[in-house]
Amino acid sequence: MPATPDDTPLDARARVEANRRLWDRWAERHLPSAFYDVEGFVADPASRPFDRIVRDVLGDIAGKRALHLQCHFGLDTLRLALLGAEATGVDFSPTAIAAARELSARTGIPATFVEAEVTALPDEVPRESFDLVFTSYGAISWLPDLAAWAETIASRLAPGGTFKIVEAHPFLWVFDEESEDPELRVRYSYFDATPLEWEEYGSYAAPGPEYTGTSHSWQHTMEETVGVLLAAGLVLEDLQEYPLIAWQHMPHMVEIEPGLWGLPPGSVEVPLLFSLVARKP
Repeated sequence: MPATPDDTPLDARARVEANRRLWDRWAERHLPSAFYDVEGFVADPASRPFDRIVRDVLGDIAGKRALHLQCHFGLDTLRLALLGAEATGVDFSPTAIAAARELSARTGIPATFVEAEVTALPDEVPRESFDLVFTSYGAISWLPDLAAWAETIASRLAPGGTFKIVEAHPFLWVFDEESEDPELRVRYSYFDATPLEWEEYGSYAAPGPEYTGTSHSWQHTMEETVGVLLAAGLVLEDLQEYPLIAWQHMPHMVEIEPGLWGLPPGSVEVPLLFSLVARKP
């Protein structure tokens, strides 16, 4: 539910810090959750691959040096390693990074994990050292400044390296995601750049009645997302849109193929995900 407005607005720095504390609490809830099924992954990592869209976008990454931004507790970073990459994951939550390192040790899948904000990477994430920078699903809405994010991507890519993202389509966020009515209803402005505050109970992966914190997120249009990457010197190579998404975003969505959801048959299709590939010259 929306958070109660505060008489003293927070600046972006304070909002990011509040999100970090929230994600520390969420990491603790997510590790035992059925949503992530960590124990199933530990028992048989190969049985929990990326969904079809992410696999198609990634392609063959064997032997590539891969940097995974906003990795949470590292499941997708380890999936990159399973595909043959030399994988490094970055996240700002110390709880999540500690869990990622433990998960790497438990599975025997080698990966490096660094606690850092995505827009302020330390020297242990070297500049111009990665063939691939990757991020996906619910990542960029937590960032107030996409220009700084794009500069991080450009600075860490080696010449000729590629950035790949699979993310919720910004057009999706205009609709009322809580309505049980299968007819799409516009609820939010596509161009609203003000911070969004939500009181969180449990989390998206582990719902519960207890208050876990206030989240702070930001809408980013397709124009902004593409524009900051171009301004950082990257060259756009591919942009695709999909009528599918990797979770049941609205109550009336149905599973179209394993791990991918869409609007019910007969509905007007709208873009739910996008993927983008950009290269550093």
